[in-house]
Amino acid sequence: MKKQEVFSYLASQQEFLAQVSDAIWDTPETCFEESASAETLCKALEEAGFTVERGVADIATAFTGTYGHGKPVIGFLGEFDALSGLSQVAGSAEKCPLIPGGNGHGCGHNLLGAGCLAGAMGMKKYLEETGCEGTVIFYGCPAEEGGSGKAFMAREGCFDMLDAAIAWHPGSTYNASGGGMLANCQIYFRYKGVSSHAGISPHLGRSALDAVTLFNVGIQFLREHVLPSVRMHYAVTDTGGFSPNVVQPTAEVLCLLRAPDNEILSDVRARVEDIARGAALMTGTELEIDFVKACSNVVPNNALGFAAVENLRLLERPEYSKEDMEFYSRISATNKDGDAEHPVSEEIPDFKPTDSVFPASSDVGDVSWVAPTISISTPTWPVGTAAHSWQAVSVGKSTLAHKGTLAAGQAMAGIAIDILEKPELLKAAKEEHNKRLKGGKYVCPIPKGVKPRIISNKK
Repeated sequence: MKKQEVFSYLASQQEFLAQVSDAIWDTPETCFEESASAETLCKALEEAGFTVERGVADIATAFTGTYGHGKPVIGFLGEFDALSGLSQVAGSAEKCPLIPGGNGHGCGHNLLGAGCLAGAMGMKKYLEETGCEGTVIFYGCPAEEGGSGKAFMAREGCFDMLDAAIAWHPGSTYNASGGGMLANCQIYFRYKGVSSHAGISPHLGRSALDAVTLFNVGIQFLREHVLPSVRMHYAVTDTGGFSPNVVQPTAEVLCLLRAPDNEILSDVRARVEDIARGAALMTGTELEIDFVKACSNVVPNNALGFAAVENLRLLERPEYSKEDMEFYSRISATNKDGDAEHPVSEEIPDFKPTDSVFPASSDVGDVSWVAPTISISTPTWPVGTAAHSWQAVSVGKSTLAHKGTLAAGQAMAGIAIDILEKPELLKAAKEEHNKRLKGGKYVCPIPKGVKPRIISNKK
């Protein structure tokens, strides 16, 4: 079976794929609460002939869909979680919340899940028609946004059988990822003090808010003594109350740390925790350190990167109506880096290996430590559209979004077919992977006792 025949088959499934992505858009659910979205994908996988296992890794919204037998085993990393506070009316060129304060798919994960479904369906079709050996696994990975769902799944061995993993992300350009991303961890630091009248008996109080303040001051001084690529972010999530004449008995800060790899991150984390203990000592307060989650740095793979661009260049460029293009121009014009005259990207740049590290993080990193992994992007948003924006939500059900999702699925299926047909490609990818790990093995950065949790600003 020729690759173009697989592409044509997937094109015939575009309405089905659009229905899946639109259904997920319509039920935006956040970190580990994606029950409706997960079930939408599970039912779609079953309809497409996959064997579905729900609740993998003891996570209610994690699942797999499997087809085939034997090696190689290729995984597609689907996501489907939304973001809080990004509710937006679809098809509007102005910011207009559908539900004020509600959730929205500002990172396009409704498309991400459907695109990986398409890639898995394409590989399944190839296996059916050729009868060759190979296994395709669609991974339903919850809580990429702030929950590190894949890291929890990796800790439980969900990806150990993979020979390669394929992922994608909605965006405004065609590309294949050539660089790495940072490891990160997220920790609550909670202080407990003693309340007292701030005027009459301040000497009897022990201020938890003072402890948080001193902790943050310590972090500022630490910045000079870490690598430039290290990031330390924080949000004060509890200030102890609204009465300034009361010594605050409780306070809490949520800290997000990033570093080039898990080893450096572990060192930074230890230093930050020492600062937290010092703040407690200075203020006479008690400290609770509550580890939330972590994810590993992304390990790139050039062998798969070159193959990815080759497959992107096999795709037909989508066409859009005049009305569609006018809408995309209006959306693009709302962005600083937009291009209202040419709102849809068509160029496919050469794959460029790089040692640079993108200063963000993804739990795809944990999978990339287990098996060679590649991630691509296709235009689903107008040029200049930022992730985590109302504009990204607004175009999430558009023709651009649907056609970009199909293109991603076709390209990912093409990469999988190359791996099946060209043993030398998989061999090169694995050799590069081993070389990058330098003999190291994957160790999950999340301690065994830490369980997935819902992070919310609701008290």
